[in-house]
Amino acid sequence: MRPIFHAELVNGVFGDPGVYIDLKFQSRALLFDIGDVSGLPTRKLLRVSDVFVSHTHMDHFAGFDHLLRVCLGRDLGVRMYGPASFIDQVEHKLHAYTWNLVENYACDFSILAHELGSSQGMQRARFSSRHRFEREPLPPVAICNDIVLQDEQFHVRAQPFDHHGLPSYAFAFEEHAHLNVWKNRLDELGLPTGPWLTELKRRVRAGQPDDTTVDITWRTREGSRTESFPLGELKQRVLESVPGQRVCYVTDVAGHEDNRRRLISFLRDADVAFIEAVFLDQDRAHAERKAHLTAAQAGSMAQAAGVKTAVPFHFSTRYFPDEETLRGEFERAYRDGAPRTSAA
Repeated sequence: MRPIFHAELVNGVFGDPGVYIDLKFQSRALLFDIGDVSGLPTRKLLRVSDVFVSHTHMDHFAGFDHLLRVCLGRDLGVRMYGPASFIDQVEHKLHAYTWNLVENYACDFSILAHELGSSQGMQRARFSSRHRFEREPLPPVAICNDIVLQDEQFHVRAQPFDHHGLPSYAFAFEEHAHLNVWKNRLDELGLPTGPWLTELKRRVRAGQPDDTTVDITWRTREGSRTESFPLGELKQRVLESVPGQRVCYVTDVAGHEDNRRRLISFLRDADVAFIEAVFLDQDRAHAERKAHLTAAQAGSMAQAAGVKTAVPFHFSTRYFPDEETLRGEFERAYRDGAPRTSAA
């Protein structure tokens, strides 16, 4: 099974939190938190289509200006998702600059800001370079099952967790089922590979009826050839449905029991979980004052949730450059009772 994405930390374990998910076959990428993003090459930043902000502390939001500077005039826009007051905060950032020339740029760069946490759904507003980034209110959209972004190949969920009285959102990137092609069965049917398989998968994902006719046309040495099959037959004979992967991102959450219980549920059976592990357990009192997880707490939650691959990050710089002690504490808690592995 070929994965449709690649996920990586933006700044390693001691830098600003952030995960970049490159969607290999869509020429786009997702970014979870946008602190210091200066280390991401321009080619990667220009792929970012959606930014998910856990909360607007500086180390999670300060990179907004850098992304804007890189993309302005070379990109069509970006969607952003953040907590309560997020639209106001995006507006304030944009109003810190003078925009008397920007409407003349060839590309109309727009920011579509989504605000989470309202009982009336996601509040939305557009900020367009064509209109000097003036705020344009848009109707809210409903949220179902915590899903804030729905795509043909995946969706993204968001849930808030307590960070000293402030909601900090955790996000889950969840692939839809993979549709793999049985090449040997194509050969048995005398059918070629080609773009028609992409269209077949699209029709299956869209839920078209099994009696829908699928016409397959290709060229042979004897000329053009066309055969027709019911969608249901092709679905059954040449496609295999495989569960997609689930990647979670958790940062800046207090380690109290309510968060622990809810986080274990949120992380349940994740294929990959990026989870903050800020302090050593010997500094738990300090972690409680700062409303962060210790490495032991993070590893224990990942173990209890059955996470397949756990990636600790957001290590406190008070321990720099000794990441091994934090990593070792995380590993011991994560491996307790289960022979799992973690990835750097």
